This record gives sequence, C-alpha cells and structure tokens, in this order.
Amino acid sequence: MALAPSLKLPTIKHIRAYSMGGAAAKVHGQGGGDYHDQGKDHWIDDHIATPMSKYEEYKQSRQSFGINVLGTLVVEVEASDGTTGFAISTAGTVGCFIVEHHLSRFVEGKRVDQIKLIHDQMLNATQYYSGGGGVVINTISCVDLALWDLYGKVVKLPVYKLLGGAVRDEIHFYATGARPDLAQKMGFIGGKMPTHWGPADGDEGIARDIATLKEMRERVGDNFWLMFDCWMSQDVNYATKLAHAAAPYKLKWLEECFPPQQVESYRQLKQNMPKGMLMTTGEHTGTLEGFKELSEAGVDILQPDVGWCGGVTSLCEIAAVAKSRGQLVVPHGSSVYSHHAVITFTNTPFSEMLMTSPHADYVRPQFDPVLIDEPVPHDGIITAEELDKPGFGVELNRECPLERPFEH
Repeated sequence: MALAPSLKLPTIKHIRAYSMGGAAAKVHGQGGGDYHDQGKDHWIDDHIATPMSKYEEYKQSRQSFGINVLGTLVVEVEASDGTTGFAISTAGTVGCFIVEHHLSRFVEGKRVDQIKLIHDQMLNATQYYSGGGGVVINTISCVDLALWDLYGKVVKLPVYKLLGGAVRDEIHFYATGARPDLAQKMGFIGGKMPTHWGPADGDEGIARDIATLKEMRERVGDNFWLMFDCWMSQDVNYATKLAHAAAPYKLKWLEECFPPQQVESYRQLKQNMPKGMLMTTGEHTGTLEGFKELSEAGVDILQPDVGWCGGVTSLCEIAAVAKSRGQLVVPHGSSVYSHHAVITFTNTPFSEMLMTSPHADYVRPQFDPVLIDEPVPHDGIITAEELDKPGFGVELNRECPLERPFEH
C-alpha cells in the first residue's frame, strides 16, 4: 500500500564518513568516539590488566600496544529533504574506507525508515571479511546509529520514542573509573574499577587488586556497589581465585575476565564463582550469535556496546535474547546511543557512565569534544525529558579536527 502524500518519507541522498584521532591523524589525544585516545596521565591508560600484560614492554600502558590506533569514526547521512543525521564510533580511517567504498551502496537511495533492511544488507555483504565483529561491525554500528538519528530528525521524534517509548522516567547510573569513592559522592549507585594485575603476576597480583578493593570498601561503606572490570586479561584459575578473594568485600560482579570467544571459560567460571556474585561480559562481542552463546553459558548481565555490536538495531535483538532467559542487558557505556535504547528495555534497571575525566573526579561527557549537548548524569540520573530532542538529541561539533579521507 502506498503511503499517503503527507506520510511520504524522504530518501537518503548522501552518506559521508570522517575520522578524528588514531594512528593516521595529525592530532592525537582528543578522545571523542575513541575514548581511549586520551592525553597523558589519564586513569584509563594507567597499568590496566590486558591480554598484553604478560609482555613487560606493554604492561604499563594500553596505548603502548595500540588501543588508540583506530580513532573516531563519524558517519553523516543526508536525506533528500536536506535533513542530516550522524553518529560516532571507533573505526577511524579504516571505517571511512568501508563506509565510502562498500556500505554506501546499501544506504543511498533507500527511504529513511528502511533501517532494518539496510542493516541486514550491510551484515550479509560484509560477512566474508568481517570475521563476525571487530572494526567492520564497529563501522556498521556507526551507520546504523546515524540512520536512527536521521529518521528521528525527519519525523521530529527522539529515538527512544521510535523504539516504543520509555518504560521508566529516569536512568540510574554506576560509574566506571579509578575512584569509586568519588563516584559515590557524585550520586552514582556503584563504582567499577579496572583490575591492574593478571595471571602473569600470580597470587601477588590478586593480593594487590584485593587491597584496592578493601580500601574502597572501607571508604564507601557496605551498601555501595563495587565491581571489577578485568578486560579479557585472565584465565579460569586466576578469575576463580580472584572472585573468592573478593567475596568478603561484597564485590557485585566480575566483568569480562576472558576474550569473547572463550565461551567455555565463562561457563566454567560461573560454576566456580561464589554464590550471589554476578558474571558479566559482552562489550567486545560483535554478533547476535555470540551473545546467544554467552547467554547460554550463564552470563548474568550481557554488556553489548551499541557502537560495536551492530547499532541500535542489533542492541534491541540482544536485549530480547537476554530477556528470554531472565537476564539483564546493561550496555557498555556509549552515552546517548545507549540511553535511548535502555530507557525502553524492561531488563535494564541501570546503566553505565564511563568517567572520561583524567582522574575520574568529575563527570565529563563521554564523547567530548565531538558531541554538542551530550547529556550527562546529575546525581547519578538522567531523566527521560533530557532525551526528548529529535533523533539522539546531539549535534556534531564541526570545530573538531575531522578529516574525510575517502569519497565515493
């Protein structure tokens, strides 16, 4: 059936891709979509345990092994009526090439509401080189988010209303950073700390991270959540020992102990953990099938990053997988791109705020300086009313050093 004239929607005329930061850029340390691309003396790059920690030369800094080489990807889509939408993620110059020379064919000429069709075509057309995740899915995620932003701006509705509307009036946040004690003073419901030691450090490494946990528990009291983010740095034996050592200090969860493909390791850890402690993971998982496997392995909270898992379109599917098994989905950071989705999910009772201030001592917009009007929690809360602008409610800061390395 044809749409009535008043309901006809514009088509997508142009898609453009820009990068900022990363190995190919002239300006570094800006943050933005690649929040790891920060300047010196930032907590996010200070001796955090990683899969590379077993190598002494890459132990102190995540930037030393290249965590910030991709940089920010900005995708902008323009409709035939002149409306533009955009989004950001991490894929940098590599993502720009993929958008301009491959994905553009699936976007341009489509109606602005044909997001699911475009999404499916992008996923299927890249399977032969995506490997089911990584920079290709980051790029697809960014395109998907830009399309949702455009659609919302065309019909003058916020994305969360396009997804069915809010199921709560406000979102409560925990903070990820080096100082849970300061996060408590800012009104957050909990604080998640990085682990700084791993299997190569043996029992001494466990003792050192537990000493930090003990100190923070003494500072925040018994009722404030404390969690460990392990960033794929452990093995089952080490994670099991860490979990039991942390139990007396009421650790709420252990996060991402293993790489996403090590599903059996997650299954074993869940069996080994103290009762009542949660096991969480998912930020580096890039496929719906991968999340289904993690769900079946007993992961209590799935944590997709909406900029890395396929965008809002995939995030809604992942939330349904979790809901079908009585599990929670609490996305990894992602600012406004998460907020508009999770406020519509009945199985997301809280969300994450990444503290991108260098010492985690004040609330800085996560994707600063790329987004204008990016909302941040006040007293640990963002309300639905703060999300009521069309699309994702933010604009692109065109004063940033954006580069368009390719055109189609």
